[in-house]
Amino acid sequence: MNVSFTKKQADYISEQIESGDFQNASEVVRDAIRLHEYYRHKVIEDLKAEIEKGWNGLSSNRSLKDILRSKKEEIKSND
Repeated sequence: MNVSFTKKQADYISEQIESGDFQNASEVVRDAIRLHEYYRHKVIEDLKAEIEKGWNGLSSNRSLKDILRSKKEEIKSND
């Protein structure tokens, strides 16, 4: 397997090794993949839970257009 990194990524990997937290680049990459896998799994599970709440929740009489308009107004009022 051949992997290419940007300069910024390569610098980060080097910094992690220099910090003493990792022995080599492979350890840094394996740790990053573990974290990515955990994060991705968590995001997907959270999204599934929110979708389930939506399917099981109360129905709304508002249209999609009404909801979007309301959200835009909310964003404007927070700026």
